[in-house]
Amino acid sequence: MKKPTTLRKGKGRRTFLKAFFASAAVSAGIFEQAGRTEASPGERSLSELPSGDGSLLRMQRELQRAMKKPIHERRWVMVIDLRKCIGCSACTIACVSENKLPPGVVYRPVIEEEIGTYPNVSRRFTPRPCMQCDNPPCVSICPVKATYKRPDGIVEINYNQCIGCRYCLHACPYGARTYDFGEFYTLGTPEVQPYEKQPSFEYGRQWPREEKKSPIGNARKCSFCIHRLEAGMLPACVATCIGYATFFGDANDPESRVSQLIVKPNAMRLKEELGTKPKIYYLV
Repeated sequence: MKKPTTLRKGKGRRTFLKAFFASAAVSAGIFEQAGRTEASPGERSLSELPSGDGSLLRMQRELQRAMKKPIHERRWVMVIDLRKCIGCSACTIACVSENKLPPGVVYRPVIEEEIGTYPNVSRRFTPRPCMQCDNPPCVSICPVKATYKRPDGIVEINYNQCIGCRYCLHACPYGARTYDFGEFYTLGTPEVQPYEKQPSFEYGRQWPREEKKSPIGNARKCSFCIHRLEAGMLPACVATCIGYATFFGDANDPESRVSQLIVKPNAMRLKEELGTKPKIYYLV
């Protein structure tokens, strides 16, 4: 009788690991180059990325191609395949880690639902980032114009202009905004740990976590990881999704993966009847 081995790997696992490590190598290379001055993300050659049609590598090439265009010619879109989402919350954790989010601030929760009738019961998982609406109610209601829509469609918050009135939290029909109360995970312990005070890099700026300074006291939300896009990298949630359920790219590029997905008959958007025109699509 043959002794079973624990090292056997199927073709699917080999393919996954190959794509994962290739993507990690690409990301590491782009991070290394992000600090150089001789070439911006839009100027770097697409030939730097390995060839192949893997989901992450293809989207990485499409992202770099989009970054070569003027900002007003881009239209960032995210597609989430609910048939592939397993509810692991890796995207949520990656987002918290990438943006150094404090307690109570979550940009990408995963909504869990129980559907069906016993005994035919199952669970459905729906990641819910900011919808980056083309007609965002949070922009029109902001009394100090701290929330605005960029030329590429991303809805941004000017932390230094935000007065923390939280009108936008109530105006958002998707519950995609949270408020930063200035809390720490290690608050109440002998000492607040230094890693919690490290700066985040949202919107391409450093935001040290200091008392009564932005982003403390501000409304906060997903920004499609603008700081990563400007470094030529995919959003953290996209790069971390273990089931390849999240896609990202420029919908103005007819050859992009997202352009091909959003026209599928099973593509839908949340609460389209409100006229917000969200740029998050779901495949059902």
